Amino acid sequence: MDTKRAGDKTHGGRGALLPAVWLAAALAGVGAAAAAPSLENPHGDLSISCDECHTTEGWTPLLADPAFDHGATGFPLDAGHRGVKCASCHAVLEFAKVGSACADCHLDPHLGELGFACGDCHETTGWDPRARMSELHDATFPLTGAHRSADCAACHTEDPPFEFQLTPTDCFQCHIEDYRSAELDHVELGFPTSCEACHTTDAFSPATFDGVDHDLFFPLRGAHALLDCTDCHAGGFGGTPSECFACHADDYNATRDPNHVALGFPTMCELCHGTTTWEGASEVDHSQFFPLNGVHAVLDCESCHADGFEGTPTDCFACHQADYNATTDPNHAAQGFSTDCENCHGESNWFVDAIDHEAFFPLRGAHQALDCEDCHADGYAGTPRDCYGCHREDYESTDDPNHVAQGFPTACEECHNESDWDDAVLNHDAFFPLTGAHQPLDCEACHADGYEGTPRDCYSCHREDYEGADPNHVEAGFPTMCEACHNTSTWEGATADHSFWPLTGAHQPLDCEACHADGYEGTPTDCAACHIDEYNNTTDPDHQEAGFPTSCEDCHTTANWDSNFNHSFWPLTGQHQNLDCEECHAEGYPGTPTECVGCHLDDYNNTTDPDHQAAGFPTTCEDCHNTNDWEDADFNHDQAYFPIYSGRHAGEWDTCADCHVIPNDFGVFECIFCHEHNQADMDDEHEDVNGYTYESQACFNCHPNGEADD
Repeated sequence: MDTKRAGDKTHGGRGALLPAVWLAAALAGVGAAAAAPSLENPHGDLSISCDECHTTEGWTPLLADPAFDHGATGFPLDAGHRGVKCASCHAVLEFAKVGSACADCHLDPHLGELGFACGDCHETTGWDPRARMSELHDATFPLTGAHRSADCAACHTEDPPFEFQLTPTDCFQCHIEDYRSAELDHVELGFPTSCEACHTTDAFSPATFDGVDHDLFFPLRGAHALLDCTDCHAGGFGGTPSECFACHADDYNATRDPNHVALGFPTMCELCHGTTTWEGASEVDHSQFFPLNGVHAVLDCESCHADGFEGTPTDCFACHQADYNATTDPNHAAQGFSTDCENCHGESNWFVDAIDHEAFFPLRGAHQALDCEDCHADGYAGTPRDCYGCHREDYESTDDPNHVAQGFPTACEECHNESDWDDAVLNHDAFFPLTGAHQPLDCEACHADGYEGTPRDCYSCHREDYEGADPNHVEAGFPTMCEACHNTSTWEGATADHSFWPLTGAHQPLDCEACHADGYEGTPTDCAACHIDEYNNTTDPDHQEAGFPTSCEDCHTTANWDSNFNHSFWPLTGQHQNLDCEECHAEGYPGTPTECVGCHLDDYNNTTDPDHQAAGFPTTCEDCHNTNDWEDADFNHDQAYFPIYSGRHAGEWDTCADCHVIPNDFGVFECIFCHEHNQADMDDEHEDVNGYTYESQACFNCHPNGEADD
């Protein structure tokens, strides 16, 4: 926006032109009736010297090589633009009224299909974009091989030929005729229409299928590599099976040695045959189904596959059931032996010298010397693995101590071991660690009613000690968690751990009854519960009347009841430090405001120089005042709102009303009253300013510092 004062009519070079014209008219003796020369610049706001383009001989013709730097406009004339006449682009003499986009001068033959950024494809050196086409084409369809030299219209055949949107990118759409007329009948053979599988962009013919990785479909190995395509693709290429049997069913059905059909051989040919030769099937990799180890390795196939190959079981018992049933030493069926033969037998020798008992129940200590029948008297199936299952009689007949009467647990291993049944040692730490005075006690001292259900909390055994203690635990309401004060070393000389409520300062020398007069349970932990009388009886200051909070710890400590109030939630600075509490807390302490105007509203309302209310001053007192001196107000208009004491506006105003034209409302201001611009001129000057409007708030939005070139 032009910031010249009203009355300053100078604009560009025209101010200097007027005296020169008048002087020329006077010297020529032009009378009052003579026609006045036109002073309007036909080029609009163009502010360069006329002699950069014109001569003194006349406005035309122009200089052959004008000195005007067209690059200064942001549109340099290069390549094809350099020799063009001005009028070719500038239809009117006001040169600023011309677009700078290509489409402003060049009719779009693509009808908007590719957008209007012509420079993406074309250059000023020539309209033909071929120099850049390969690079630009990579984003949609890279031009490689023969595509690179093809004419655009060869692929973009729509009418007119400059539209590109509907051009397909798959090969078949352009090469459908090549597909249909190929020497090898693609249609009859059912070739896929994905041309790129066999062809390249270098040359459509000849196709080199060797260049295609056949492994993507079916690896060509051995004899397959020598076949003609039609040997496998007699019915076309689509849907050609990839499993061997689909092509080799005749071989399978006709084979007699061995007879695949009669023997029920699987139809997965690749299990026995290779791709090198169909005859002489290799040894079957039996490990995929059932590893042939030990005596299995020397058997004939028919020994296991008497009923064919399909459905042959892989578990031992299915083949060795007769061996199981016929065995009498020991009698497997009578003894209920497991049918998992591999638990005892191996593949090298069916006869067993020793069973690997570790898999079921490790034989340790005295178990090692036992006969099998000692534990397996009722057979092998369902033999228990827990000690009590075999040692129940030992448990029930033991009388020192009497396990049944004492309610001993039936988990024998807790006290007994496998080496010696009588050498029982109980690991008491697993249930209740025996420390201190508990160690020398007889078991019956705690287990008088047996072992099952013995409590583990102190109170259950020491209830009588609790009820007969001095001090009187019951009357005092002591908790029943004995371990809070007592230990296992000695019951006497208890010391309470008061960490749940630390005893500091004056609390340390107090007797317990001073706080626990009504017992221990439910003793409050807040100060006011014990000190409410001090709160109510305090008169200097009167806590109740002043509405002091009952959180005593805000001002008092345990070391000394004398208060030391920390006013950090509202720091006392400047004159506030010298005030009595009542000056701010006249209505009590709760709800005391923290903003300045809460206390200084009367000062605000009664101030007349300047009148805060009339002027509509904000009530945020701290904007101008400080706590050291209320009178020493300091309002920084330049920093807070708009520079009027510095910059272009310093000394240009007398009173606030020069800008704030509505009394008592400083939120409203006017720029245009001082800056009397011609709106038409301002509209022209701001023609390219987005969102421009001719009003004061808009001026401020663009010129917040009052500078013309903000």
